[in-house]
This record gives sequence, structure tokens and C-alpha cells, in this order.
Amino acid sequence: MSPIFLLCARFPTLDNIRLILSSPQRCAIQTALLAFSSQAGDGSLQVVAWPEVQEASDLICDTGRDLHDIQAEYEKLPVDFALVESGWHIKQGKWAPVASRLLERAQIARQWLSQRPEKEIVVVSHGCFLHFLTDDWVNAVNSHATDWANAEVRSFAFAHGMDESPALCETIQSRERRGLGPVALTKEQQLELQQAALQIWIEWGLILA
Repeated sequence: MSPIFLLCARFPTLDNIRLILSSPQRCAIQTALLAFSSQAGDGSLQVVAWPEVQEASDLICDTGRDLHDIQAEYEKLPVDFALVESGWHIKQGKWAPVASRLLERAQIARQWLSQRPEKEIVVVSHGCFLHFLTDDWVNAVNSHATDWANAEVRSFAFAHGMDESPALCETIQSRERRGLGPVALTKEQQLELQQAALQIWIEWGLILA
């Protein structure tokens, strides 16, 4: 079980980071560069832009920019755009803000992460999509459409069932930092919360059915 760190910049000391992944959206890249300036600044690591963890909705504030434009902006900074395809910011097809597509995108992201060889990975993403990625739906329905605070970090480890795709489980230490007990909700309880959250987000127009 390898820890996966997801954040948007308040975090404990992470000394064993081997991969820094970030949504290609400007706020995420800037957060990654600032939060991990020591690693990225000394040339030991780059921030790897990863469109799979861009934000869920197609609101202007949740939509990125053309690949050429963001490459030009960060040309002299340690950001790797090799994983970013042209049109990543167009919320259509696999990037559409449709509930089923978002669930599929999150599953693909978890599968990819679980196959990485690095022991510790940082993922800088966005509040709404982090519910899809972590499959933790507690308090997802509120005025911010996320339970994640700005500049919050949580740590996760992968758990592999016999016949299941990789699942992210929040570590006990991470839950303790948030003032929670060690026992998380069951998969069935999370599924109930997920269905309720998706229905309300669809009613709000945040995502599509």
C-alpha cells in the first residue's frame, strides 16, 4: 500500500516524494510549484501536469487553457506537459462534466496511480473532482460543493481487493489530523452519499446527468 498525497498546499513534511502530479489548471500548477519549490527548484523533480485530475465542471473558473498557452507561460519553470494532450481543456468527450464520465475518469486515474513505481506521490487537484478521485463523499454537498478546504492535504493508500479495481483509503494519520476516528464509512455507505451528491450537483447544474 503506497501513500498518495492529495492537496490543494497546507501539508506535513514530505521527505520521500518521488513524483509530483498536478492538474494543468493554473491555480494547481502554481500551488505545486510554490508548495514543492525545494524539490522542483533544485532540479531533482518536475511538476508533471496531468489532465486526468482537472476540475469536474465546465464553469469558466474550472476550465483550463490551450496547451500551447500554458506551455508558453511555464516554459522556464520545472513543469512537464508530456501527459497533456491538445484539447484537454475542452469539456467534451472524456473530459465532459457528465457524472458517468467523471466517475470513469477517476477510475482511470486511480488505476494509473496504482501502477506507478514511486513510493510516495503528490497529486494537486481540485475540491469537487477530489471526491470522485478518492471516492470519499462525506459532506460533498454544501455551498462549496466539496468537503476539501483550500490548501488542505490528506494522505491515502491503495487497497486492492480480490476482484476490485484499486481503491484509495485515507490513512489513519490523515484522519487523525482532521479530528476523525480511525474507522471510515463502508463502501456501501459511501455509495449512498455518492448517489445523493451527484443528484444534487446535477440539479445545481454543476455537472450533467
